[in-house]
Amino acid sequence: MIINQLTFLLLFCLLGWSGALIRPVPGISTSDRDGRTLHRTKRGWMWNSFFLLEEWTGTGKQYVGKLHSDMDTEDGNVKYVLMGDGAGTVFEIDENSGDIHATRRLDREEKALYTLSAKAVNKTSGLDLEKASEFIIKIHDINDNEPKFAKDTYVASVSEMSNVGAFVIRVTATDADDEAYGNSAKLVYSILQGQPYFSVEPETGVIRTALPNMIRENREHYQVVIQAKDMAGQMGGLSGTTTVNITLQDVNNSPPRFPHSTYHLSTPESAGIGSSVGRIKAYDADVGENAEMWYSILDGDGQDMFNIITDSTSQEGVITVKKQLDYESKRLYSLRVQVTNTHIDRRFEQLGPFSDTAIVRITVTDVDEPPVFSRTLYIFEVDEDTPAGSSVGTVSARDPDTINHLSVSCLSSPVRLYTIDRHTDLERLFNIDSNNGTISTLQGLDRETSKWHNISVLATELSTALQTRVPVFIKVRDVNDNAPEFAMYYETFVCENVKAGQLIQTISAVDTDEPLVGHKFVFSLSSINPNFTIFDNEDNTARILTRRGGFNRREMNSYLLPVVISDNDYPIQSSTSTLTVRVCACDSRGNVQTCSTEALLLSAGLSTGALVAILLCILILLMIVVLFAALRRQKKKEPLIISKEDVRDNVVSYNDEGGGEEDTQAFDIGTLRNPEVIDTNKLRRDIMPEMLFPFRRSSPLKDNTDVRDFINGRLQENDSDPTAPPYDSLATYAYEGNGSLAESLSSLESAATEGDQEFEYLSHWGPQFKKLADMYIGQESQRET
Repeated sequence: MIINQLTFLLLFCLLGWSGALIRPVPGISTSDRDGRTLHRTKRGWMWNSFFLLEEWTGTGKQYVGKLHSDMDTEDGNVKYVLMGDGAGTVFEIDENSGDIHATRRLDREEKALYTLSAKAVNKTSGLDLEKASEFIIKIHDINDNEPKFAKDTYVASVSEMSNVGAFVIRVTATDADDEAYGNSAKLVYSILQGQPYFSVEPETGVIRTALPNMIRENREHYQVVIQAKDMAGQMGGLSGTTTVNITLQDVNNSPPRFPHSTYHLSTPESAGIGSSVGRIKAYDADVGENAEMWYSILDGDGQDMFNIITDSTSQEGVITVKKQLDYESKRLYSLRVQVTNTHIDRRFEQLGPFSDTAIVRITVTDVDEPPVFSRTLYIFEVDEDTPAGSSVGTVSARDPDTINHLSVSCLSSPVRLYTIDRHTDLERLFNIDSNNGTISTLQGLDRETSKWHNISVLATELSTALQTRVPVFIKVRDVNDNAPEFAMYYETFVCENVKAGQLIQTISAVDTDEPLVGHKFVFSLSSINPNFTIFDNEDNTARILTRRGGFNRREMNSYLLPVVISDNDYPIQSSTSTLTVRVCACDSRGNVQTCSTEALLLSAGLSTGALVAILLCILILLMIVVLFAALRRQKKKEPLIISKEDVRDNVVSYNDEGGGEEDTQAFDIGTLRNPEVIDTNKLRRDIMPEMLFPFRRSSPLKDNTDVRDFINGRLQENDSDPTAPPYDSLATYAYEGNGSLAESLSSLESAATEGDQEFEYLSHWGPQFKKLADMYIGQESQRET
């Protein structure tokens, strides 16, 4: 039936589009209605398109249409050829009849049309009978695709308490069928699950709220199933579904509330300032910033003693200590605490108030506290030079648990031990009575050495060994115990041509004491001086004036002027300082020219040229002496070893007993090297010298720094020894020294017998010791043999 219909449809199209395939042969005539004979001109074959339904379910190959050429006389000499999209694979043609068939089921969604071309070819000659003509095979759509959503699951959200019709989300489905052909792709949306809370617009797929004032605290998550159906939603249409998970977003529509109207907390009295007493928490059904709260204290008798802060993480109110607590003073406090939402939504103010209050009662518990001093610090004053044992001041501590002050009349109090931290009184200048806390001096104090003394006093509770310390500052008051003296060293001179009453020096004084009214010094001379006088300026300075003129350096080149300086404090202190006044030669304007002895020589008649000549003569004599000494030292001395070949076995026999470790001059190693070179003048320390002042050789230890350092060290020890006698004394030390190649000659570390010694090291001392090494090493080898 379908094939017949397609054949009819194809025939209708071909006839209607002037695509006739069969044309009359030339010479054949027909008559029209008027009786005229019409002659038809022969034309080639032409066509436009074929139509084919998709998803054909028949058996065998699906017939598409038939091609025929006017050049085909049906003698079997014409061959039809198909070319283009799908030729030979999707479509095939019967080369003899021109019938076209589809070889498989076609899907419009894969390919909607195929463009092909066909031609007629002479089988014998292989020549084209007609030019190739192009045609289209269109695939007609059927409703074989269901709608599909872009996502299997959508996630959306909408604020709670929203009005009806509030937009939630839009879902969109697509249909692969042809929208231009029927209703195969016309979709209609509907809600399968989620009513009565949400609705969907049938044409657009927009989901909206369907109930007013949905509360998140009652239900937060919703699952909505949306269906899209083609064929305009009619029966038989295909459909697809998707799931939309909708979450209600929180708004601040729930006020905070305390679960209890009263809270009970406790804290020890020793709790430090800022320490936590406890936590309280209000609950808010909202989440996020809508549940953020702020705690505050409205009133109560503990408002000054406690504070409350908000923990932003846990949204708890943390009550802390604001001032130091005292169990003995007050044991119970009450607070009225308020909690308020931080972010309030003005749209829901009618649901408020968004705050709540609760009562917090805090109990202070007793603890064993350390002693408490009556002051945070003590400042005492004491005069310098006060005798040892004088009282400086008294510190007082109490036990806060019993409120008993520490005093002499309260020896039964458990707080009764006072001590001084000796780390703050290293010089042990002070002492304290362990019972009553009286501080006294152990030594005399000197304000000029230290004006303040800072010590720490400890109070200990004997029953618990708890301690408290307090700083004590002791100021040493000044006593006038130092006399004034010159402020500096003065270099004073007077000209020979000075006149009487002329100023030669202005002096001032200093005093290490510090009187309350300031310093006031009085200057005077210890006795009447015929040469100089002093004038007190009454501003702590004085002027030295000449009494006469005509000073002469030949008679007196300097004068000593004793100046008495007194202060005005009690008791009056005074001192005598000596001012040295030098007599100098000056010009007419009083400028000093010279004060040295050279001026005296010049005045005696010696000119500058004479002095230069004298100095040159002295210099020449010194040079001659130095040259003569250098020539004497350059005299050639006989060497210990004349040449390397002059090394013989020379043995020198001694019958004298050595002097031991302290004998550093009784033996000379040079004798072993060259017996002919012997210092006859060398003295033995173990033999009485024959002459009183023997000739002494230069010390060979000039370059021995260790010996020199040892001697200098012993010399400094003796010089700094306070117990040493005031007269010169002789101290003798024995120092063996170090760094010798032969090491120590002491017998203390020697082997027990000569056989225990090894002399192999002599062979490493060089050619100077070769003979000695051969002699000792040879003896050792003979002994072993």
